[in-house]
Amino acid sequence: MSVVSETVLFIPVVLAGGSGERFWPLSRRSKPKQFLTLDDTGRSLLQATVDRLSTLSGGADSVMVVTGSEYRSQVLDQLPEMPIENLIVEPVARDTAPAVLYAALRIAREYPNAVMGVFPADHRIVDVPTYLQVISQATKVAVQTQQLLTIGITPTFPATSYGYIRQGDRLDVEGTFATYRVDRFAEKPSQEVAEQFLSEGHYSWNSGMFIWTVQAIVSAFEQHQPELYRQLSQAIKQRTLKQVFPTLEKISIDYAILEKSDQVAVIPAEFGWDDLGDWNALERLLKAEGENVAVGRHVGLDTGGAILYTTNGDDLIVTIGLEDVVIVRTSEVTLVVRKDRTQDIKKVVRQLKAHPELERFA
Repeated sequence: MSVVSETVLFIPVVLAGGSGERFWPLSRRSKPKQFLTLDDTGRSLLQATVDRLSTLSGGADSVMVVTGSEYRSQVLDQLPEMPIENLIVEPVARDTAPAVLYAALRIAREYPNAVMGVFPADHRIVDVPTYLQVISQATKVAVQTQQLLTIGITPTFPATSYGYIRQGDRLDVEGTFATYRVDRFAEKPSQEVAEQFLSEGHYSWNSGMFIWTVQAIVSAFEQHQPELYRQLSQAIKQRTLKQVFPTLEKISIDYAILEKSDQVAVIPAEFGWDDLGDWNALERLLKAEGENVAVGRHVGLDTGGAILYTTNGDDLIVTIGLEDVVIVRTSEVTLVVRKDRTQDIKKVVRQLKAHPELERFA
C-alpha cells in the first residue's frame, strides 16, 4: 500500500461491477462499459481509472477493485499488475452500499487507520493534475475532521441526469479547494429545477466519488445500517459470504449512509469530469467531423447532429435526411435511437432479458 503524505495511508477502491446498459449494444452483459475503450488512448475506462489513482497512491499494487464474479477474469486480464488479493469479488450485485462496506471491512482488518477512497470505474477525467490535487486534499480533510467527504463537480450547465449536492457552511480547513458541509442531497431534477440550482450557485453535481477514513465509514454503517453491518460482518467472520450476500438489502451508499449522516462534507471542483452516462457522451468525448460525430466510416446526406459508431472499421453507415440520432452497429445488433431517447435503452435491455430467444443480445 502507499501514502499521499508521510502520515496518511490512502487506499483507493474502484467499483467495477456495473452493467453499463445505457451504452448497449456496445456495452453488453458479457463486457460492460468499464472494460471498453471509447477513445484513442488504447486504455479501457477501468484501466484509465486505475492509472490515475496509481499516480496518487504509488502504484497499481495499492489499488483495490470490487467487481462481480462474472467479471473477475476480465479485471485480472486488464490489470495484470494488480495483486490478486486486491480484487474483491461480490457473489452477486447488491448496489454500492454492500460493496463499500465489504471493502471497508476488508481494509479495516489490516489497515484500520487508513483512508479509503471510492471511485466508479467508468468515468472520464480530463484535468488529471487538478483531480489528484482534490483527492489529496480530501484525504487530509477526512483525517483531520472525520467527515465523510464527497467530491462535487461544479455544474457547467443545468443537467437533469445528475444528482445534486447543496453546499452548507464552509469548513475551517486548509487547502486550495473550499470544503463545505453538505446541506442536503437532491435527486435528478427537472429542467426548471436544474436551471434554478445552477443560478443559485450553491449546488454541485454528485460525482459518486468519496473519501473517508475506514473508521469513519465503518462507524457510519454501525450507526445508520446496523443490520447490514451485522450481516456482512458475521458473514466475513464465519466465511458464509456466498450464502449471505444475496440476502443483503440492495441499496446505494447515498441512501444508506450519506443522506442519513450529519457528518458529510463536499469539495466542489472542476477537472473535466464526465460520467459517460450514455451514447450522447461521445459528443463530449470525441471531436465532431462536420455536423456529426462518427467512429467508423460514414456517408451522410442532409444529416446533422448525429452520433454514429461501428465496431467494424470496414463497415459503412449511410444516412439520409436524419437529425439528432444515434446509430450504433455491432456484429449482431444495430441500434437506431433519437438522441433525446437514449435513456430508454435500459428499458429495451430489460425487454431482451425477459425473452429467452433474445436474451443473448442483452
